[in-house]
Amino acid sequence: MNFFEGTVLGLVQGLTEFLPVSSSAHLRITAALAGWDDPGAAFTAVTQIGTETAVLIYFRKDIARIVRAWALSWTRREMRRDTDARVGWLVILGTIPIGLLGVTFQDAIEGPFRDLRLIATTLIVLGLILGGADWYASKGRPRGRHSLPRPRKTLPDLSVRDGVLYGLAQSAALIPGVSRSGATISGGLLLGYTREAAARYSFLLAMPAVLASGVFELKSIGGDGDGDGGEVSWGPTILATVVAFATGYAAIAWFLRYISTRSFAPFVLYRVALGLLLLALLAGGAISADAGAPAD
Repeated sequence: MNFFEGTVLGLVQGLTEFLPVSSSAHLRITAALAGWDDPGAAFTAVTQIGTETAVLIYFRKDIARIVRAWALSWTRREMRRDTDARVGWLVILGTIPIGLLGVTFQDAIEGPFRDLRLIATTLIVLGLILGGADWYASKGRPRGRHSLPRPRKTLPDLSVRDGVLYGLAQSAALIPGVSRSGATISGGLLLGYTREAAARYSFLLAMPAVLASGVFELKSIGGDGDGDGGEVSWGPTILATVVAFATGYAAIAWFLRYISTRSFAPFVLYRVALGLLLLALLAGGAISADAGAPAD
């Protein structure tokens, strides 16, 4: 990988990490269409340190408040009923599934899961799930007494059950094409949360797992940068991470404003269209399912 490739892939990572379209799928597809080597799961994990740093800065006040309340809840029983303290504990609880599954299926994540046929399929399937969840949130709301729609839940309504289910939804993002934000937001909408609450919790929940994964994969970055053997050098990776941070910060602000008034329909249509296009390219022989993968 050279610096130009690192810049392009950093832009792709930053622009797609927080949108429900799968940044890992876009990195894989971009490299395949450009004729570059597959940047690999390690490169994706490390550049996500940049986007998660953007989350830390953007939500710094929320995070500081949550960490403080969580720390106080260790010694002050009354703080355990505090919303921020509960969110802190549930973020930890919700991180366990993806951590366990990530370690268990590491070889598959770095190998077979990067098959472009699987990525195309997951783009379409999760897109349809996101569309169904968004429709449910806006039209198919559960009804309470007198047939009136029940109010959508917000973060103060977060329960242990919902925290665990959020965590299970996030773990599906280990498969490229699913999308971490797409899976957790879909889960949140189906659990009855507002779009804004589902998105904000999705960003908060991702931080421990993504940062831990990025740090863990630092050992896999190295080589001379020419792409031989699938290695990715430090220079392009650092550049990509910085670019991902800058574009990711802007993407967070835009996305949260967007979903406050609009549906996820454009993202659904985009995912399905991209998945179908990718399947067509694969069927026509324009690219292969393992394009850019390192030789055994």
